[in-house]
Amino acid sequence: MFNFAALFSFAFFAVAYSQQIGTLTAETHPPLTWQECTTSGCTTQSSSVVLDANWRYLHSTTSSTNCYEGNTWDTTLCPDPTTCAANCALDGADYEGTYGVVASGDSLTLKFVTTSEQKNVGSRLYLMAPGSTTEYQAFKLINQEFTFDVDVSQLPCGLNGALYFSQMDADGGVSRFPANKAGAQYGTGYCDSQCPHDIKFIDGLANIVDWTPSTNNPNTGTGATGTCCAEMDIWEANSISAAVTPHPCTVTEQTSCTGTTCSSPNSTAGVCDQAGCDFNSYRLGDTTFYGPGMTVDTTQPFTVVTQFVSSNNETTGTLSAIRRLYVQNGVVIQNSETNIPGITTTNEIDATFCEQQKTAFGDTDTFDSKGGLSGMGDALSAGVVLVLSLWDDYAVNMLWLDSTYPTDGTTAGDFRGTCPTTSGVPATVEAASPNAQVIFSNIKFGAIGSTFST
Repeated sequence: MFNFAALFSFAFFAVAYSQQIGTLTAETHPPLTWQECTTSGCTTQSSSVVLDANWRYLHSTTSSTNCYEGNTWDTTLCPDPTTCAANCALDGADYEGTYGVVASGDSLTLKFVTTSEQKNVGSRLYLMAPGSTTEYQAFKLINQEFTFDVDVSQLPCGLNGALYFSQMDADGGVSRFPANKAGAQYGTGYCDSQCPHDIKFIDGLANIVDWTPSTNNPNTGTGATGTCCAEMDIWEANSISAAVTPHPCTVTEQTSCTGTTCSSPNSTAGVCDQAGCDFNSYRLGDTTFYGPGMTVDTTQPFTVVTQFVSSNNETTGTLSAIRRLYVQNGVVIQNSETNIPGITTTNEIDATFCEQQKTAFGDTDTFDSKGGLSGMGDALSAGVVLVLSLWDDYAVNMLWLDSTYPTDGTTAGDFRGTCPTTSGVPATVEAASPNAQVIFSNIKFGAIGSTFST
């Protein structure tokens, strides 16, 4: 679903034997600080962010010829996955000028549409480990909490300013897949619970087999291979709606897939739970909790706190609940309570809530069949990578987040926000709201109760 912006040409030199690193543009990761906290206080960590490989200029190792332009591959440079990996190099990024990514201190701004030589839409970035240019930061979240400030005031219907965790390899796949020489330094190795097929390189090889250009997006397409892993959506939101959603998988690391081994919507086949067990306040019956002028007022910045409660209150326990609260203007705001027949009133995600939610909404329970909360906890205990992104939705116009979906829905669970069912069309959103942006800041991680003031 994510868009890719190609850059133009320069002179180039590299040795070609696998997925390459280009040298046309120096890769300099924008610095970003965050804090690690204990009950005694917080310590600042000096990290940086890196742009996902799918957005980067991909060109020949012996010239400035694009290996991928628009939504098609150059068949001379890329006749097969292995040859393509040998012939093509990922290059450095002009983060602000081309991609609209601005880092300052502990703040990261992601701008929606950026026009330089070409138009770029959205971005996806990963947090690097402190002091490293080759390893993503791996967070282990059991019996911990994760906190950040966010400003969604400039995110209209159809956009998603997302902050989430993915069970990616910390090195971007370099150690497991020798064909990948670019690694985390160039944002490789992405995976999530949707087993996306639009990733250009998977396991170090080009995803060109059965590549089908998108019919409604000039920059993307899909290949035969998908890339799967557990995903913890801490924050998928705009100014109208927000959701927190665990997505477990039966695989325990980034895993490529083809055919029925990949997941699909509302299917128990494959390895991942695409739907997840989501907590969207509007969908769960509180229509006045989140939005402009509401309890959590999205016209102003606020703090989002997510707690991963363990069965024994230790990091060795299993995940028993995911709790959410907010802080705005110095006031702690407890999460909204559910108000749906068949769901016991609650404001947290636990096994009972997930089971009842699936039944009440008439959804296929892929969550439990793919591991449930305990399976999600296994991934969070092993270590997950922080992802920050801004995107629009060429598949279903983000209606699953902020509108009525299905669009003719009339039953509980169909109502997800106040956006019209005609909203969110990417071409319209990109033309009407090019200056939209999300600002993430003040990221903190640590013991439960240590990252915010009551």
